[in-house]
Amino acid sequence: MLEVTDIIDRVRAYQPAADAALIQRAYDFSARAHQGQKRKSGEPYFVHPASVAGIITELRLDTASVCAGLLHDVVEDTLATVEDIEHEFGGEIASLVDGVTKLGKINFTSRADHQAENFRKMVVAMARDIRVLLIKLCDRVDNMRTLEHMKPDAQERIARETLEIYAPLANRLGIQAFKCELEDLSFRWLEPDSYASVKSAVQTTKKDRDKYILEVTKTLSSRLAEQGFASEVNGRAKHLYSVWRKMKANDSAIEQIHDIIAFRVLVESVGDCYAALGVVHSKWTPVPGRFKDYIALPKPNMYQSLHTTVIGPGRERIEIQIRTHEMHRVAERGIAAHWKYKERHGGGVAADDAQRFGWLRQLMEWQKDLKDPAEFLEGVKVDLFQDEVYVFTPKGEVRVFPRGSTPVDFAFAIHSELGEHITGARVNGKLEPLRYKLHNGDVLEVVTSSSQQPNKDWLDFVVTTRARAKIRSFLRQEQRDKSLRLGRELLEREFQRASVSLSKLLKNDSELRKVLETVSVQNIDELFIGIGYGKIDPSDVLDVLAPPSADGVKSVPPEQLREGRLAGFVRKIKGDDGGIRLNGIDDVLVRYAKCCNPLPGDDILGFITRGRGVTIHRRGCPKAFDTDPERRVEITWDSKAKINRAVHLRVVTANRPGILATVGQTFSQMGINISEATCRAGDDGKAINTFTFVCQDLNQLKSVMRSLQKVQGVVIVERA
Repeated sequence: MLEVTDIIDRVRAYQPAADAALIQRAYDFSARAHQGQKRKSGEPYFVHPASVAGIITELRLDTASVCAGLLHDVVEDTLATVEDIEHEFGGEIASLVDGVTKLGKINFTSRADHQAENFRKMVVAMARDIRVLLIKLCDRVDNMRTLEHMKPDAQERIARETLEIYAPLANRLGIQAFKCELEDLSFRWLEPDSYASVKSAVQTTKKDRDKYILEVTKTLSSRLAEQGFASEVNGRAKHLYSVWRKMKANDSAIEQIHDIIAFRVLVESVGDCYAALGVVHSKWTPVPGRFKDYIALPKPNMYQSLHTTVIGPGRERIEIQIRTHEMHRVAERGIAAHWKYKERHGGGVAADDAQRFGWLRQLMEWQKDLKDPAEFLEGVKVDLFQDEVYVFTPKGEVRVFPRGSTPVDFAFAIHSELGEHITGARVNGKLEPLRYKLHNGDVLEVVTSSSQQPNKDWLDFVVTTRARAKIRSFLRQEQRDKSLRLGRELLEREFQRASVSLSKLLKNDSELRKVLETVSVQNIDELFIGIGYGKIDPSDVLDVLAPPSADGVKSVPPEQLREGRLAGFVRKIKGDDGGIRLNGIDDVLVRYAKCCNPLPGDDILGFITRGRGVTIHRRGCPKAFDTDPERRVEITWDSKAKINRAVHLRVVTANRPGILATVGQTFSQMGINISEATCRAGDDGKAINTFTFVCQDLNQLKSVMRSLQKVQGVVIVERA
């Protein structure tokens, strides 16, 4: 376990005036609070916060951050409160601890909502103080390093969350060391067979690779020295996860992956970077299209470097990165290397750095716009964690978008009004459709029409969270208005059958208030909308005003609400056992969404659909986010129900003879009968196959997918 003296020594190595007494107090407070607690490994729990504080010192963060690292779990896991922390250590450290603390005291309907809301809270806190995210990242690094002591389902869940959220966040923060480590650790638990195979292959070739690295390093160093450059050259193999992704993408063995080795050249100035590039290209032939200038156009995470791929010794492709020592410091420590702590104003971002953290402002805007935490998390994954494409406005301003973005994404990024009325775009002077995919260097001019409005088809091709949120908001408002009109019409029709006057009800405050309280809505518009959506039955409203008579058929409304002669009515309840329980009731009319084909065992959500009961989506299905959250209901699978559901698997394979027969035999060995198959060969040497078959539950599907992934020549297996 890391001792307090070690932590203090590390901090004082980069911050000589650090308050050692404060660190000592935080260390002792955390040790006392966690006394008697054990980790899954059996070791004292306090080992974890001490390790987190040690990792924080690697980023060279300030004393408050180190103390918050020591204290980050005391509010969640002990009797200590945020107020206790503030009393003992001040408001700054208490604010950091509160930002990192999970939302353990709130009851969420599902683990997914808990994760999403937890992330939303962290975003709000880190926008106030970026150190919150850095501390959380250090916490996740230590948890991943000790994941072997968790249960298999927890290992998979935590590793998946790390790969989808925390590794890309480390990348966005520019902390390459954390990004690579988190990806490799996630890879180990999510794909154990592939991890072991790639690790073994990399170790087998290590001797030859080390020899090759030494040869290239010597050659490059001597050439640069001859030209008068003070340089530092080193080489390394790329991390396992990136090697595996290249193998999967190219359906290749590790021997066929050419640019597995990357070399780094550190020089004194920006001018030296470009001059050194000339030296490299004069020695080895550059590969066309593989040069990237991140010095002139830095990545959003502040990363700067020149990247080139050349044909090196032995006709091997090698990647060479050229940067200054300062650029390298930022590449290794990212935002932590550049972030300026403001003594008087907390740990926010200094004004001259604000532009570098535009993505943080975007996160804050999205979390305000998107009330649904799951939709917010989905958007974050898309917008922050993809490769970027750089485009220009007509005035020459650079805009950065996720790869795959369209003119609609561009228009909404400029202004909502522009996005809502876009009909097309002039790209490099040529008129292009809304579905056009942006390319690096494109110059865009948006074409609009006052009669244009967003439509649902746009959701099929837009990529950015801002565009999706604005389109969904427009469509929901449109849907809400329609539901309000429909709800009023349905209620009037129901009232007419019982000779009740809706207009008299709207003027009678006491009767109206009684109705609103009974059906739990705030105002009459919400009542109409609820009826229009199908969440409220008009007959239930009538029952409040005119309770059924003894025989359960006729009812008599109060005198002040009567209109014309009385009419009888009969209520009917239609039910169907679909293997779904809604609020403990298992007699529910359901239909399963075809967009995501939910299976027993999938995490699911229900949406009330007029005339169709409850529509079931897999949680996280993009189509589910297009639906108004007000129509959402929490549902579960009925454990007693036996359901066989059709499911579609997309299997990408190498396009070679016999592969389809092998895949078909794998299905047969699993006792699966393929009911439908479509197979299409591509120009890239791969075949895309979609198989439809009946499946009992998620466990059976996972078993089939694992078996297919082991087939030689199978590149991708995923649900379609």
